[in-house]
Amino acid sequence: MSRRASADPSPGPVPGTRPPPAGPSSAERQQATAGTEPPVPAIATSGLHKAYGTRVALHDLTLTVPPGEVFGFLGPNGAGKTTAMKILLGLVRPTGGEALVFGRPPTEPGARRRVGYLPEHFRFQEWATGAELLDFHGRLAGLGAGERAERIPGLLDRVGLAGRGGERVRRYSKGMTQRLGLALALLGRPDLVLLDEPTSALDPVGRREVRELVRELAAAGVTVFLNSHLLTEVEAVCDRVAIVSQGRVVASGPLDDLAGAVTQLRVLLDRVDREALALCGRHGQVARVEGTAVTLAVETLDVAPDLARLLVSSGYRLYGLVPVQRSLEDIFVDLVGEVREA
Repeated sequence: MSRRASADPSPGPVPGTRPPPAGPSSAERQQATAGTEPPVPAIATSGLHKAYGTRVALHDLTLTVPPGEVFGFLGPNGAGKTTAMKILLGLVRPTGGEALVFGRPPTEPGARRRVGYLPEHFRFQEWATGAELLDFHGRLAGLGAGERAERIPGLLDRVGLAGRGGERVRRYSKGMTQRLGLALALLGRPDLVLLDEPTSALDPVGRREVRELVRELAAAGVTVFLNSHLLTEVEAVCDRVAIVSQGRVVASGPLDDLAGAVTQLRVLLDRVDREALALCGRHGQVARVEGTAVTLAVETLDVAPDLARLLVSSGYRLYGLVPVQRSLEDIFVDLVGEVREA
């Protein structure tokens, strides 16, 4: 099951009201033109390699991202994530392998026109207002005056900057500047959005709004390629992820598949003593004890009913018996640690 929540694909503001969608989504447009053929991947890389002199940034990076998917691109600092994004944007040429955006090389104007990008580090002209910057970039994107006038206020509202477009950027906080960057990334109605740490400067309310925005984009058929160190944010919105370390993909797939089978139980008791640990030990191996909570490694969840009856009949009050699913952070640390130790 996807971890994304369904959301209205409308271009309205993130919080609050959600007006009805206007017209078909980009995925529907692509399907209509493609007939019965499978859709062209939004991103496809094969054996992608990039070296800067003697330093190799990417080794054999192979990825496929279908259109309309929210894809998490994860890895420690120096793993090659930014290099891969620059190649997908046509800003850096690979030294080997191939990268395609909607079936075209990223350097082609036809591919670039379909992509929006929010870099992790950016600077805007501080003397300009937010609306002026959006208008300037809209002209660069080929939007007409009428379309810019209609689209810019809605975008400012959508990213949480309603009523602030007339202020000069020098007066914006870091979080407001981040929101302006999001608006610029969405200005040209892209079919693919590359987001590099989109919530790094935002407070919890802002992060929630960005999550809703990502869900709305995906519901409208827009592909979102997301790089973030906030793994809980990735878990909340992504369909699939790829974990990269030292320029290589060490794991990829749906989050539930990466987490694997549930093999732990968390037992909540009124007290934990030697007898309780011994009783738990009959059904598995005690992995961790935290106050009155015992985490038990088990071969199968089928032991749960017998364990519950045993504890209660032995005089313990049982407050909870919960299967433990590995978090994305657990998976990330395990995989990256294994690569570093190899």
